[in-house]
Amino acid sequence: MIARNGQNPVTARRLGVVVGGSLSRGLDVRLDGSADASLEDVAVGSFVTIVGRRQRYFAVVTDLELRAVDDNVRHFPPDGSTGAGDFAVDVMAGTLAYGQLSVMPSMTGPLDSGGVDAAVSAEQAKTIPEHFAPVYAASQADIDAVFAAQAGDAFALGSPQGMDAASVRLDLGTLASRSVGVFGASGSGKTFLARMLLAGLVKEGDAVSLVFDMESEYGWQGQDNDRRRQVKGLKQLFPSRVVTFTLDEESSRRRGVSPDGVVRIGYDEIEPADIEVLRDLLNLSEVAAATAWNLERHYGRGDWLRAFLALSGADVGELANELGVNLAALQTLHRRLSAWGRFGFLADQGEGRGSAGGIIEQLQRGNHVVLEFGQYGRNTAAYVLVSNLLTRRIHETWVRRKELADGGQGDEPRPLVIFIEEAHKFLTPEVASQTIFGSIARELRKYNVTLMIVDQRPSGIDSEVMSQLGTRLSCALNDDRDMNAVLMGARDAGQLRGVLARLDSKQQALVFGHAVPMPVVVRPRDYDESFYAEMAVPTATGVAVGTGGLAETEAERMQREIDELFPPE
Repeated sequence: MIARNGQNPVTARRLGVVVGGSLSRGLDVRLDGSADASLEDVAVGSFVTIVGRRQRYFAVVTDLELRAVDDNVRHFPPDGSTGAGDFAVDVMAGTLAYGQLSVMPSMTGPLDSGGVDAAVSAEQAKTIPEHFAPVYAASQADIDAVFAAQAGDAFALGSPQGMDAASVRLDLGTLASRSVGVFGASGSGKTFLARMLLAGLVKEGDAVSLVFDMESEYGWQGQDNDRRRQVKGLKQLFPSRVVTFTLDEESSRRRGVSPDGVVRIGYDEIEPADIEVLRDLLNLSEVAAATAWNLERHYGRGDWLRAFLALSGADVGELANELGVNLAALQTLHRRLSAWGRFGFLADQGEGRGSAGGIIEQLQRGNHVVLEFGQYGRNTAAYVLVSNLLTRRIHETWVRRKELADGGQGDEPRPLVIFIEEAHKFLTPEVASQTIFGSIARELRKYNVTLMIVDQRPSGIDSEVMSQLGTRLSCALNDDRDMNAVLMGARDAGQLRGVLARLDSKQQALVFGHAVPMPVVVRPRDYDESFYAEMAVPTATGVAVGTGGLAETEAERMQREIDELFPPE
């Protein structure tokens, strides 16, 4: 027997009926007075389907409430300590007293549930069902209809709230087409979530990624602190597709890691704009930071920083008089920048493959690049300096190639995703307009470059940048301001806030935006051996690379990787 709603009442768990609400604030659903429709079995973030007369609605539970027909029930509840009291509780439950759900309808589809047609025709909800439309717990067919899980190449992110056997899948091409934000408090699992997304991008192969690895978590291996074990990084999973560079060769050696290259940043590559971005981190006044431009005009582009740092104390005073700038400001700038002499990655000039040019070369070949910072990841000024400088050079290359392609003089550059942690350091309201990351976020993929930003303090990021993020994945957050920032500009932000506030402290994320048809609470899949096996990439000989079981000797593998990364001229 099939009901008028297209659901099979034998297999679909009915929860209740719609009794009120609106499209803007959500719908009120009165639970049936049955054991199958208990409030204790419904969690915030769960999926439900609502069956109207002409279409089905896919909705998310945003709140749970206890209601009573008569206030006397609240003031004079039955005494459950006696047998008679238990009988009164059973009589009242579901009649005088009942449970109510608040649900947010996000998508609509045809009445015939499931199937490819349902997935294709699902669209944003612009209407609401009539009174007394029946409401059911969502099924795997509903999940498939909304998230198009039948697409075999879609990336399996995890399972939705309360449906461990189901799977939410993402089209990573759609995800990477606009900038992405991954947020969460410390220890909430955002690093594992971000690493999974990066692995999916490498496996898919359409876009390349540049990862600024602040804590050396994404290259060769990472650390699972909860389980006290090491996990595979991108290089272990995709040895022929990922190139690792490091700023700190000593750190790599101590960790037993052999990077593919060591990065050296030349003094000639640093520009006054880089100093202004670092003004707060270096504790410089606005005047002191601005004197860098005077130095560039005086010494010439490319030579100004090296010449300035070579000066002694007395020479700085003479230079201040010559340039007509504030002596104290110039002395402060000299003192702060002189501390950079401890940065072992700075050299007079960038060095071939280990400079920005070498990283650009690998990205243009279609290789993904992970730059590990080693000990310099703990120095925020070093992290911001290198990341901003390299990204500016790379962005210039992509802009030039895109403009040539638009003029019919070459191919378009590959889509590039630039991954940064501690994004609020680059994207505060004060400096977002000056950093290259702020420019990329505002360009909306105009030059085939997007960002994946990871942060535990989204409230510190410029609101304009946050509004440009296409897809947001947020694990648990502890601060009201951070939650408000994540939901800024989101449709139904008011209802989603309750969902975000009730996420588990670990291994749960709210996903919404461009890459998903409707908001969904996901338990990300485990980053373990089964995930490694799924990420394995078949080679031309049919041997899977990335699982650790290569049918070749170690020497052959090393030579193959060298030839792939650095082919002979």
